[in-house]
Amino acid sequence: MSTAVLIDGKAYAEAIRARLAISVGELHDYHHIVPGLAVVLVGQDPASRIYVRNKHKQAEEAGIRSLVHTLPAEVSEDELSTLIEGLNGDREIHGILVQLPLPPHIDTQWIIDCIDPAKDVDGFHPFNVGHLFTRGTGLIPCTPLGCLKLLRRQHPDMSGLRATMIGRSNIVGKPMAQLLVQENCTVTIAHSKTRDLARECRQADIVVAAVGRAEMVRGDWIKPGATVIDVGINRISLEDGKSRLVGDVCFDEAVAVAGAITPVPGGVGPMTVAMLLHNTVLACCRQTHVEPCLHAVGKRMSSGTRCFACNAHERSSC
Repeated sequence: MSTAVLIDGKAYAEAIRARLAISVGELHDYHHIVPGLAVVLVGQDPASRIYVRNKHKQAEEAGIRSLVHTLPAEVSEDELSTLIEGLNGDREIHGILVQLPLPPHIDTQWIIDCIDPAKDVDGFHPFNVGHLFTRGTGLIPCTPLGCLKLLRRQHPDMSGLRATMIGRSNIVGKPMAQLLVQENCTVTIAHSKTRDLARECRQADIVVAAVGRAEMVRGDWIKPGATVIDVGINRISLEDGKSRLVGDVCFDEAVAVAGAITPVPGGVGPMTVAMLLHNTVLACCRQTHVEPCLHAVGKRMSSGTRCFACNAHERSSC
């Protein structure tokens, strides 16, 4: 019985952060600029606190100036929007992230709309969403961008491949489907109303699962040799009273069928944070009118292009 190649998102994310640290150092040494990231945390949700702490730590390690604004759960929309407006006008802050979810009394989309699109490193502002769908130069949502980079390592050319995106959220499903379209895939967006979801998956060379249901995608849903990107992260209880994290894909079944698969944890999660730092550096370069280091921010380089951070003369594989 064959076993799929494990797509090591943790190792790849570490490599990306290392390149970004070089780029940040060059920005400081040659342009006297330090990228600044402001994270806004509302309330005391345990998972959100862990995510914010992790983002802050990795940003600092990459040389990015990271500020965390913690607000009480009872904060009003006006108070939150006032803070965001202040960050919009702060020239030392190049990226703004409002940690989701927000308390029920706050209109999430309205708060996202308050963020300067140039500083919207989550890529959720309608301005950036529009750029994504028109192949513009907006900031791309972090999780879909991380998934795309993992896919490119397995499929440098995705033209003509069939891809099934399970999930249609604004955060992952819709932007991921659009990125796959831009890679010239034939894309199906599947969801809770899809008839015979298993059949849709079995036709796909690429399956991206982002539905938030533990181990919903079974091994016999996977086309032999397909690449599986599991965005889900769910905590399930075990008989001994302990718990463990699993994805939206039943890993133990799928790993015996797929050609390549991301584990949970250690797959997409680390890439999401790496792409947040990527977007922060890219936003900083754009706002300060400095040509970004293409290699460090993970863009493909044309032949003969020199990367100022690493001095590379190559077509980037990142």
